[in-house]
Amino acid sequence: MILRGALAIAALAGLAGATFAAQGVSPDTGVSDPALARQNWILKCQGCHRPDATGTPETTPAMAGIVAKFLHVSGGREYLARVPGVATAPLDDTQLADLLNWTLYRFDGAHVPADFRPYSAEEIGRLRKAPLRTEAPAVRAALAARINALAESDL
Repeated sequence: MILRGALAIAALAGLAGATFAAQGVSPDTGVSDPALARQNWILKCQGCHRPDATGTPETTPAMAGIVAKFLHVSGGREYLARVPGVATAPLDDTQLADLLNWTLYRFDGAHVPADFRPYSAEEIGRLRKAPLRTEAPAVRAALAARINALAESDL
């Protein structure tokens, strides 16, 4: 009986690890529940950003291969938590932190800084109190210009 229980726990641990790997994240990325984060992506984000985060040029910025680059410039981290779709998402701060962390690793893990500190619920709660509204495109353009000024080898 004890052996069967231990085997079941080991199997569940392996499944959890596989789930994290399949989601493009690992347990140390600040994502406590990658399955829920993925579900929230599907329900709250992919309608505009598309399932593969490529966006639509006319209306919604691409995130794939780009989103974590914002973490490399001053103001970029704050911007990601304050964009209208993030700051006003109908999720609690913990779920929103998980979703943002998951999105960074899932769609642009190659550009997540080595010293990245995952978003916390407290940080999200503070930042989303000052959402960007009509100024979001201008803020994004200014940050994108700073990102473009960085040498690709620096990212």
